Amino acid sequence: MTDIETVPDPIGTQLFATMPFSEKLGIEVLEHGPELVRSRLAWDESLCTLGGTIHGGVLMSLADSTGAVCAFLNLPAGKQGTTTVESKTNFLRAVRSGYATASSRPIHAGRSFIVIETEIHDDAGKLVAKVTQTQAVL
Repeated sequence: MTDIETVPDPIGTQLFATMPFSEKLGIEVLEHGPELVRSRLAWDESLCTLGGTIHGGVLMSLADSTGAVCAFLNLPAGKQGTTTVESKTNFLRAVRSGYATASSRPIHAGRSFIVIETEIHDDAGKLVAKVTQTQAVL
């Protein structure tokens, strides 16, 4: 039996395809909807810093991309897109193998700004990073 949480989401992947950098990093979309967007990134030596840990900038990119899609799915009627205007990341532990999985949820969806909270977990379910980002509505 297939674990539904790890099966890539082809429709969500199309949303991420608007961000070529996400594809270059190898981000896989697991789930998408206005209340929750989930994606993951496999550990790879090319994405690491000293000690074989995924680089913080890579984890921030995972969170930014996942949060951007969540913000897009929460746009007010008639609006075209969003852009990140602020992002704050707290790193709590390293990822040295497996996957980093991001889960983004809206905490405010207004006419001018959308605020997204993203948690990144490792394969053991431990919290790796917590990110809060503000997206300007375009």
